[in-house]
Amino acid sequence: VLFAWWWTIAETGGLVVAAWLFVSGRSNDATAHYRLMGRWANWLMRGMRVCLGATIEVTGADALEGGGAVVLSRHVSLADSLLSAWAITQCGVEPRYVLKRELLADPCLDVVGLRLPNHFVDRSAVDGGEGLAAIGALTRDVEPGSGTVVVIFPEGTRANSAKRQRAVAKIRETSPERAARLESLTVLLPIRPAGTTALLDAAPGIDVIFARHMGLDGMDTFSGMWRRLATGVGPIDLSFERVVGSDVPVGDDRLAWLDQRWLEMDAEVSKRLQQRQ
Repeated sequence: VLFAWWWTIAETGGLVVAAWLFVSGRSNDATAHYRLMGRWANWLMRGMRVCLGATIEVTGADALEGGGAVVLSRHVSLADSLLSAWAITQCGVEPRYVLKRELLADPCLDVVGLRLPNHFVDRSAVDGGEGLAAIGALTRDVEPGSGTVVVIFPEGTRANSAKRQRAVAKIRETSPERAARLESLTVLLPIRPAGTTALLDAAPGIDVIFARHMGLDGMDTFSGMWRRLATGVGPIDLSFERVVGSDVPVGDDRLAWLDQRWLEMDAEVSKRLQQRQ
């Protein structure tokens, strides 16, 4: 309940500042809105510490320095976008997001998120061509030293065991070879390559940053989040690893490379989760 009040304060404060920016003619001021995003995320992460007993450790934050990269983040909870927004803005970097359209139900995301260069995916759309073009456009001007990154959750949805089995089975229908190499996944979901491919194709040679985190597992639904919040969140570990663009394969080899990196992340996350038990 205390965290719910904390969140309400964050939403109210964010909307008041956003309204002031609109009234003062600064609704297109990206810098001001990123500053607001950083303070909003920082306030909520502080609430997780104060109200829920969370401790947060970030390693590899230097990988974000200067921006100029596509960030591929693990997706396991309703709080993943908040965690990444907090970590990235604390490093002085401005994130552009690929998020599902349902998140616009959050008032601050609805107002501030639509004023910034983000893309909210309509997952019910039949033809993804226009949507993929919009996703690719996010990498415009995202160069080394630009102080900007594009964040995508390439699994496409929050991971759990049932979704993992369905995803691998669906891949098996069109690519048995890929399904065979992904069957060993135990924690992560297979990458849905369309959005990631659109980003990388639109900016050849761009660096890739892999974002791995543990500590928010089991919070993939509101009921799961409620159970975790009732007992306290505990330690959250977030790490970033950068791969220079020249080491990122192109063409048909890229998907196999992404799958291999995802399998490595899955093994590391699984190992660390077992150590916590």
